[in-house]
Amino acid sequence: MIDDGARCPCLSGLAFGECCAPVHRGQRPAATAEALMRSRYSAFAAGDDAWLRASWHPSTRPATLDLDDDVVWRRLDILATRAGGPFDDAGEVEFAAAWRHAATGERGRLHEVSRFIREHGHWLYVDGDLLP
Repeated sequence: MIDDGARCPCLSGLAFGECCAPVHRGQRPAATAEALMRSRYSAFAAGDDAWLRASWHPSTRPATLDLDDDVVWRRLDILATRAGGPFDDAGEVEFAAAWRHAATGERGRLHEVSRFIREHGHWLYVDGDLLP
């Protein structure tokens, strides 16, 4: 669990309690596709599989998630956004996320273009294309 006063893992510059925590707790919806992407990254960093599943569109949501507790998410870079604003119903976010495996020391980078849709005022992750 991440302390509300700690820096938010999504690197927005805000404290977790001001940034992604209220979205995870259902206190407010993510205003944009990028905000949902940031909250999902923070959920990966916190090991919050419940929020990851809740923010996934039902048509593509996996039955279960098996998060590796040894993967430490180190950095999120938002590279581009297409639509996904407060008045849109769909959008894309291109991001790169750096990780390190605590047990092996292996490092890696996840680069993806994620697709989101907004239904009933809530952004949901649909799917994404992995990039090299």
